[in-house]
Amino acid sequence: MKLTGAAASRYFARPDPDRAGLLIFGADAMRVALKRQEVIAALVGPAGEAEMRLTRIPGSDLRKDPSLVQDALKAKGFFPGPRVAFIEEASDTLAPILAAALADWQKGDASLIVTAGNLTKASALKKLFEDHPAAYAAGIYDDPPTREEIEATLQKAGLKDIGTAAMADLTALSRDLDPGDFRQTIEKIALYKWGDTTPLTPDDVAACAPLTIEAEVDDVLHAVAEGQAVTVGNLMRRLQGQGVNPVTLCIGALRHFRALHAAASDPGGAAAGLARMRPPVFGPRRDRMLQQVQGWGMHRLESALQILIETDLALRSSSRAPAMAVMERALIRLSMMRR
Repeated sequence: MKLTGAAASRYFARPDPDRAGLLIFGADAMRVALKRQEVIAALVGPAGEAEMRLTRIPGSDLRKDPSLVQDALKAKGFFPGPRVAFIEEASDTLAPILAAALADWQKGDASLIVTAGNLTKASALKKLFEDHPAAYAAGIYDDPPTREEIEATLQKAGLKDIGTAAMADLTALSRDLDPGDFRQTIEKIALYKWGDTTPLTPDDVAACAPLTIEAEVDDVLHAVAEGQAVTVGNLMRRLQGQGVNPVTLCIGALRHFRALHAAASDPGGAAAGLARMRPPVFGPRRDRMLQQVQGWGMHRLESALQILIETDLALRSSSRAPAMAVMERALIRLSMMRR
């Protein structure tokens, strides 16, 4: 039987131990591994592996010894509870072996969980699980997680009171991070909110979200965009002492001002432009950038971009002028434009 969409997500969370098996396949090995971990944990529980109710069989070992899967399905352990025989990195060459195992499966045997890479429509392994009356096949694709999947992840982490704005930020974050990184971020947020009964806010999400620009460089760019010329000079000296490359700083400045310009020229307004930004902008940083957009305006941001492009060309040219001094002069000039 074929599982898709919400039905697949529900089955991953609560698999049926009386079903013969489940095939999970997809091009993204991380996404497949996360779903496989979820299913196995739901079947055998947190102590399943310690109680030897989980048998792992690499696909390469099964090709050498086909009896491994039969032995794992029929074996009786010392501890009561559901058992799982897990076949990893399977391919179509294992289809005959697994077909024989499923044909001989009886209620009370271990559940057969199989993972594979990307399978075509003509895949023998995929067809085997889709056509079997007591087995399932689920494809995992690179689609962003659904609202239901995000809520399930939050619930597992113990986060319940989620504000509307915070949920919007989490949804945007889930579309820009890998599944494993997103889960780690949720766990980090859960630790951050440990013992805190107030609703989750965008500020909380921003405090735990991975940074897209180094903090020191980010401080300089904000100071420039907010017209703090004196602060720019002090921060530039600190960056120079840390060995930051002027070209890297110029690229960061171009990225920041292009984002401001995109928000300023968005038909739906600056707030809508920032909401569509990728990578997403969160919490106080988003509010800060919105104020910067409103203070600059689209036309002055175009002039700022022209200055930065000219500076970038100068830094990459054969000029003998000190690169950091050229970059600092350009940033101070921009901060004066803001006034």
